[in-house]
Amino acid sequence: MTEIRTPRLLLRRWTDDDLVPMADINADPEVMRWIGDGSVRDLEQTAEDIENWEEEWDEEGFGLFAVELLASGELIGFAGLSVPEFQPAGVPDVQISWRLGRPFWGQGYASEAAHATLEFALQDRGLDGVISITHLSNTASENISRKLGMDLASEVRHPVHKTPQHIHTIDLTEYEG
Repeated sequence: MTEIRTPRLLLRRWTDDDLVPMADINADPEVMRWIGDGSVRDLEQTAEDIENWEEEWDEEGFGLFAVELLASGELIGFAGLSVPEFQPAGVPDVQISWRLGRPFWGQGYASEAAHATLEFALQDRGLDGVISITHLSNTASENISRKLGMDLASEVRHPVHKTPQHIHTIDLTEYEG
């Protein structure tokens, strides 16, 4: 299954029409504030990102979903699974992630998409567990991790950007989907 419907959202694979709206999301400094070194991404970088996300689908059997509003068909960001760029020891090796455009914050969309992604990871893909990696100061993402039932496993520094990160984990025995 590579398409998930929730009450308000469609999580699906990427299309060419998603490039410009995702590039607009990635160009917003407030959206990118907690991502990597906080740099915005341009159209070309976003095209490379989407290409890489689609390749991960082909290679891993999972990836980042494009997330659109069912009511309007508007792309609002992504949510999904990936192999993290750095792997803390002793935790599952698949990360759940989300990124939404600022107009869609505070409406429960990220939690809704992340919950659907977690069910997909554990029930459809049969993963034993997943992690989320959040910047310590990103309270919104920290809250989503908690809403998913994830436990704080450790605090680490990103190996490249040196920013403090929380690693949250959940495994199938803890999941109450």
